[in-house]
Formats: sequence, structure tokens, C-alpha cells
Amino acid sequence: METLTVKQKISNSSILKAILALVVFMAVVIIGQQIASKLLAITPLDKNFRNLLKGLLVSSSCILSYIVFFKKIENRSITEFASKGILKNIAFGTLLGFILQSLTILVIYLSGAYSIVAVNPISSILIPFAIMFTVAIIEEILVRGIIFRIIEEKLGSYIALTISSLLFGILHLGNAHSTILSSLCITTAGFLFGAIFIYNRNLWLPIALHFAWNFTQSGIFGAITSGNEKTNSLLEAKIQGPTFITGGEFGPEGSIQAIVICLIATIILFVLNARQNKIVKPYWKK
Repeated sequence: METLTVKQKISNSSILKAILALVVFMAVVIIGQQIASKLLAITPLDKNFRNLLKGLLVSSSCILSYIVFFKKIENRSITEFASKGILKNIAFGTLLGFILQSLTILVIYLSGAYSIVAVNPISSILIPFAIMFTVAIIEEILVRGIIFRIIEEKLGSYIALTISSLLFGILHLGNAHSTILSSLCITTAGFLFGAIFIYNRNLWLPIALHFAWNFTQSGIFGAITSGNEKTNSLLEAKIQGPTFITGGEFGPEGSIQAIVICLIATIILFVLNARQNKIVKPYWKK
């Protein structure tokens, strides 16, 4: 009987592979943030630019670690971060995220609960840009690139989507002012990001969608994102009205229309994926 190497044992075991990938990835995130912060602290750069560079450095480290780890363990080309079509994927994901979030804010505006107080300089969006860019990359690699993709190998797309989306929602339960509506929205968004990953198996697409959804909300329209503290934004806005429309202190992600909008987009993607036979079946149906 042929003896399997450690690498082969890890590659053949979804559980071992997922655990090791998560440990390596989180180590890169934590250590990368510490190193970037200390190195940039000794530079004369403005705080905003330091945060922007920190985000770029940590994000680059996350992507590189993902590529190196899975190329080594799975012995394949990492097409999830393929350069081919990268601009198209980023542009489409960003546009879709901007549209979906703008529709969410539009409902708040039409209800009379949103008003613009001031328009700030473009430079004011650097911090939210850096934050949301980094968050999108970290969360999408973690939830879609590692958890969803590895579970899907054995259990199929639908079960993997359900598990990863529920975990995505659970990860945000600890955010301040979390509600039932906000949890439903975050979970639905998890299905949306997973469904768009299935569409072309490229992580740039859900990363761009995730980034644009968050950045449009906080960096452009001046709303709170996922219960976190309000950041600088292009538009200084006053949002005051019914919680089920505004999302209250959690932000627009805790609103009923955010759930509906994400759900509609998710259903459309599900239909497209099913029609184009992009859904992976569980191992017992193959």
C-alpha cells in the first residue's frame, strides 16, 4: 500500500485543509497588521495615507498567502485570483455593489429619513476606502475562498452556501447594535457573495461587490456600516427615521429593504448559475 505524504493527507482531508488554511491565513492577517503598523508609524506620512498603505500591505499579504498556500497544498494554479479578466470582474462587482447599496439608501431618502448636510473633500474617503478594501479581501478569502470552497468540494454548492452564509452572519453578531434584521441581511449578503463567486469562480468579483457595498454605504453616503463607528465620508448626512427603514444604530444593513434588495440579486444569480450548470453537486449525487 502506498504511503501518503503529509501534504497529500492534508489535501485529501477537507477538515485538515480548512483548519490549516484558517490558521495560516489568520496568522498572516494579525502579524501583517502589526508589522505594517509599526513600520508605517516611523514614517512622516499623514495618518490617512498610513492607513491606506497599511490596508494595501495587509491585503496584498492575504492574497499572496492564499495563493502560495493552496498552490502548494492543492498543487494547482490559483484561478480564483487569475489576472485574466481582473479589471472586468472588479468593475462589474464594484458597479453592482454601488447600485445595490444606492438603492438601499434611496429607500431611506424617499421615506424622508435621509438628508445631506455637507459635501466633504475627496480626501476624506481615504480612511473608509482603506478599511473597506481590506475588510472585503480578508472576509472574502476567509469565508468564500476557504470555508465555502472547501466545504463545497464534498457537500456541494447549496450546503456550502448555507453553512458559509450562516457563519458570515454569526461573525457579525458581535457587532454593536446587531438586530434580527441586521443578522438576516448579513446572512443574505453571504448568500449573495457566495452566489456571485460561483458565477465565475473568481474571488475578485465578490471582493469588489463586498467592498463597494460597504464603501458606498459609509465612504460615500455617510452611513454607519455593520454597527461600527461612523467614518469620514464624501457626503455628510443626517439619517433619522424608522429603524426598519434606516437600520438604526447598526446602519442601513439593518433595514428591511437591504434584505429584499440582496435577496432579489441572490435569486437572479441562483437562476443564472443553475441554468449554466455551475452548481456543484454533493459527493453522494456525483
